[in-house]
Amino acid sequence: MSCRVAMAILTIILMSKLDTQRITDAVARMLIRERNNGVLREFKLKVRRRVDLIALSSKGHIAIVEIKSTPQDFLSDKKWTEYIEWADEFYFGVGEDFPVEILPEAERAGIIITDGFDCHEVQPAPFKKLNGLRRSTLIREIAKVSMRRVEYNCNGLLRNPNSASLDLSNHQNVE
Repeated sequence: MSCRVAMAILTIILMSKLDTQRITDAVARMLIRERNNGVLREFKLKVRRRVDLIALSSKGHIAIVEIKSTPQDFLSDKKWTEYIEWADEFYFGVGEDFPVEILPEAERAGIIITDGFDCHEVQPAPFKKLNGLRRSTLIREIAKVSMRRVEYNCNGLLRNPNSASLDLSNHQNVE
């Protein structure tokens, strides 16, 4: 095999790996289109942890999705265990080539896999109903953060017009 062919194969293999952004985009689309949920990215919980995705269903149920793009990312990050008590359902969102056998058992978390476009829930998340006060507080915070993000986006107050991050460093949950 020539060097050029080997490089082409290596490039295809490397490009086939899904990065965090593509996994996040695909899972967010699935939650919105297939489940009719509202979705926010990078949402800060009261425990000062930032979840990758938080979704709110029409029934008021809250799901949190922790995105993992590599096994090393999962193995080096143990803060996800703190997210479980903040949601009715907790999922991991991973690429189709992720070794799902290293993820927690079905009693702890659901698993959503993606090829970067379509998603499939391969392990349903256990439903653990949130405390009413916590749910109410979270729903109000989700609404407030959503409204701030929409307003700041509409008024051109973004740090970078090509970015979706907001210049609200003095406000929790809008960055």
